[in-house]
Amino acid sequence: MKAKELKKKYLDFFKQHGHKLIPSASLIPVNDSSVLFNTAGMQPLVPFLIGQKHPQGKRLTNVQKCLRTVDFENIGDDTHHTFFQMLGNWSLGDYFKKESITWSFEFLTDKKWLNLPIDKLAFTVYQGDKVVPKDEESAEIWRSLGVSKDRIAYLGKDNFWSAGEKGPCGPSTEIFYWKSKSKAPKVFDANDNNWVEIWNNVFMIYNRKEDETLEPLKQKNVDTGMGYERTLAALTGEQSAYETDLFLPSIKKIEELSKKTYASEKKNMRIIADHLRAAVFLLGDQSGIVPSNVDQGYVLRRLIRKAIRLGKLIEIGGCFTVQIAEIVVKEYKSSYPELHQNYVKILSELEKEEHKFNYTLEQGLKEFDKIAAQSKIISGKEAFLLFQSYGFPLEMTQELAAEKNIKVDAVGFKKEFEHHQELSRVGAEQKFKGGLSDASAETTKLHTATHILNEALRKVLKKDIKQRGSNITAERLRFDFNFDHKLTDEEIKKVETEVNQIIKLKLNIKREEMPLHQALKSGAQAEFGAKYPEKVSVYSIGDYSKEICMGPHVQNTSELGKFKITKEEAVAAGIRRIKAVLE
Repeated sequence: MKAKELKKKYLDFFKQHGHKLIPSASLIPVNDSSVLFNTAGMQPLVPFLIGQKHPQGKRLTNVQKCLRTVDFENIGDDTHHTFFQMLGNWSLGDYFKKESITWSFEFLTDKKWLNLPIDKLAFTVYQGDKVVPKDEESAEIWRSLGVSKDRIAYLGKDNFWSAGEKGPCGPSTEIFYWKSKSKAPKVFDANDNNWVEIWNNVFMIYNRKEDETLEPLKQKNVDTGMGYERTLAALTGEQSAYETDLFLPSIKKIEELSKKTYASEKKNMRIIADHLRAAVFLLGDQSGIVPSNVDQGYVLRRLIRKAIRLGKLIEIGGCFTVQIAEIVVKEYKSSYPELHQNYVKILSELEKEEHKFNYTLEQGLKEFDKIAAQSKIISGKEAFLLFQSYGFPLEMTQELAAEKNIKVDAVGFKKEFEHHQELSRVGAEQKFKGGLSDASAETTKLHTATHILNEALRKVLKKDIKQRGSNITAERLRFDFNFDHKLTDEEIKKVETEVNQIIKLKLNIKREEMPLHQALKSGAQAEFGAKYPEKVSVYSIGDYSKEICMGPHVQNTSELGKFKITKEEAVAAGIRRIKAVLE
């Protein structure tokens, strides 16, 4: 089966069961500072999981772009990818366990759909704890479909799913596929790596509060995620998605450029293909991310530079990232038109980053020569300095050292590396601590203030200004927009005054649902490059502003308080960023 066929079958199946197709959200979360990237299909839907009405109804399906950094060290194995696609379907207070489990089973095993043999499938359900009961209902539904009790395991925390420390959560049932060519054992062992998880059905019935206690949600939801890459590998009989048409065109190009075979450099080629695919999707995303030394831009830079380092390790000469990127765009642009729209940007940013990094590597070689001239052994600290400051993987340092007949303290390097990882982990946990989208009163107010700011910028500065991204926490709002120069103190003051005058007018906020084309025709503002479903919510602040938005919002501008801009800066060529608070 080809990749596009799997995607079409999945979406067709759930559309037949009354689900409306919604577009993939950006890789960068909106109004959620707790995570750098959307790591699951449900993250953009949190407001609707906690009770807000979705304009497309109660049954939804899509393919969501996702990116995870927690699996960096596992990239190159059979099951992990930095960028991946999640096939998802949701019930927002509509159907529940019976329909969800039955449809999952039907899609996987029915001849009309995926036709997977039942003897290659296994299932897990939640074993329960002091607060949440054992999920006997899900186990009974699986058994009623013909699943042997030997293939159903009761597990703990792995079968209670939430994407953060707070927000919607609940018990889940997971589906596993036997990937080995050998016959699957009669009894399911969740610790056997031949069993690969391909689908997770989460029954979101709780909200985890700040104090970690659980309270019932207003509605019972179903959130399911099916790993596109993993399922495709299962359907094609391959060990991993790297051997499918999702990656093979890139890997063949890497073989050609390196004059080496995939069999001899499997892990390195997999990582190069994975990291450059992720980099292309980040650069092509509607959020406008570019390589930098902070946040999402840092992750992007790290991906590109590791791919370049490994490219040099397998002897790819010259600048090659652009050649791989061209293939990725060609293979994926029909599903993700933003890659075609941002084609020039993708290639130019990769080329710039590769030239920049090649210069850094040159400086690193000079540093290596200095270290090597002073000792017959390169210490762990020195090896780690070469890695951290100049991007030298340990293998490269060892090869260079071998040429000069000196040794490298690999054990010391490992200790330094692990120490650095621990510091980074703790720092990241502090910076991005929290759960999913915060729908508190504070963020709701700031969300509404962002709409007023968006219109105020057009009124005060330039009428063709468009939103290029936003991020809202309980403490502040951040708003990105297109503009060609740094705002003067006078311009900042005028924008603040305009926003505060609108707040003082005590305007009502009205929500309407309408077809997308009607919303745009009515003058509703849309975020530049964002994808919207066929039916959308439109929020009007009096007669002042009208925007397509998922909410949430206050009911009247008088609830907002005083608006103050705290910072204005550049984030990319022609893109400015404002940070502001409500006092």
